[in-house]
Amino acid sequence: MSFFKTDDSWAGLILRIGLGSVIAAHGAQKLLGWFGGVGYEGTMGFFTQKMGLPWLVAFLVMIGESFGSVVLIAGLLTRFTAASFIVIMIGAITIVHWPQGLFMNWFGQQSGEGFEYHLLVIAMSMALVIIGGGKWALDSAVARWLERGEAVPDRLVKRAA
Repeated sequence: MSFFKTDDSWAGLILRIGLGSVIAAHGAQKLLGWFGGVGYEGTMGFFTQKMGLPWLVAFLVMIGESFGSVVLIAGLLTRFTAASFIVIMIGAITIVHWPQGLFMNWFGQQSGEGFEYHLLVIAMSMALVIIGGGKWALDSAVARWLERGEAVPDRLVKRAA
């Protein structure tokens, strides 16, 4: 399986647009404070001080959700980004959501949210890791370029002088 190779399926397109859109909103909460989020400083403080995560892990989660989701929607680095979402969601389940059980806190009777959302993200991400980005994914253009075996054009390479 080539890292960039993908088919022309609608399934990959639908998965990456749907997943990328939802994760983008969560990333915007963490990084920019949109949609009721606390932004970079608040998220970094919560992750590092309250949860005890290393700053690098907190930073990578925010960047992965924010920029990774945009890249995923475009269909570039689909497998890498989807795999990173799997890692982020497994971390969220094990560190935060496992004690609350499967279900979300629909009626306010739990101390936090369950992990059903995270399982859906993992399942969608696994599908993208397997099939690639599908229709209109930039990965397919990269795969075609790599198959042709062309050298990188001189105008794109900085010459050491």
